[in-house]
Amino acid sequence: MVSKKPTTTKAAAIVSKPGKPELARVVPQLLQWLREHRYQVVVDEETKPHAPGIEIVRREEMASRPLNFVVVLGGDGTLLSAARAVAKAGIPVLGVNLGSLGFLTEVPLDQLYPTLEGIENSCCNVETRSMVHGEVVRKDKVVSSYEALNDIVVGKGTISRLNSCDVYVDGEFVSAYKADSLIVSTPTGSTAYSLSAGGPIMMPTVGAFLVTPVSAHSLTHRPLVVPDTSGIELVVNTGEDEAYLSVDGQVGMPMYDGDRVRCRKSEHQVKLLRVQGTFFDVLRAKLKWGQR
Repeated sequence: MVSKKPTTTKAAAIVSKPGKPELARVVPQLLQWLREHRYQVVVDEETKPHAPGIEIVRREEMASRPLNFVVVLGGDGTLLSAARAVAKAGIPVLGVNLGSLGFLTEVPLDQLYPTLEGIENSCCNVETRSMVHGEVVRKDKVVSSYEALNDIVVGKGTISRLNSCDVYVDGEFVSAYKADSLIVSTPTGSTAYSLSAGGPIMMPTVGAFLVTPVSAHSLTHRPLVVPDTSGIELVVNTGEDEAYLSVDGQVGMPMYDGDRVRCRKSEHQVKLLRVQGTFFDVLRAKLKWGQR
């Protein structure tokens, strides 16, 4: 449960998806509610046009602030960006859906203020989601590292060629995969890119990673579920071609022959605020599954 903090220490942040017309109406109303409840407020650059006079803080710097929570106005992409930024500080995130699907931004706009009241009255649950930590190793040197809530993907850099990766789990060779892409997904990410590639849906509480090939050359290459205590290594075999690493579909880098991507469970977790409903309620609502 979310515990109340002393009034003098309450602080919140607003993170927004740019270009949403609803923000011109939603942000001023949200700022008014937060002020009335004695929150100190900061906003990101995307929220700035609708929040005159409010302190601007880059998303990457919000983890350094003593925030009670972050309100995300947008879709899952906006929430993924905000979650990666504040996970290391353990700051809870409230996702308000201004998009069309939204597995993570579960709160519809008309439920924003009842949800905030639930937070204020300590009636809101905090759901923790695991993350995957990825390191890119090039010539025995770690050249970059990432935290992902959904997935880490190694995909082909050109249209005409398949991507080729050797996969190891805990140092043991699994297989050489030839596919458009190879996805290492968390349970949260099982309803993202992996799902569209034929991967299974995993409950968020499952302690596992999912390795899913996209359009695999071999029909026997199917999604593989491994414990999240495992270390997964992808070895890129591109020859003279280039591959590409993508993190949550938002950030990444080019990959070259011999590069290795080492994945393990992250030390950080994302905290999502929710008042009501279960994971299966979300699936029925978002995937239009039938009712009894």
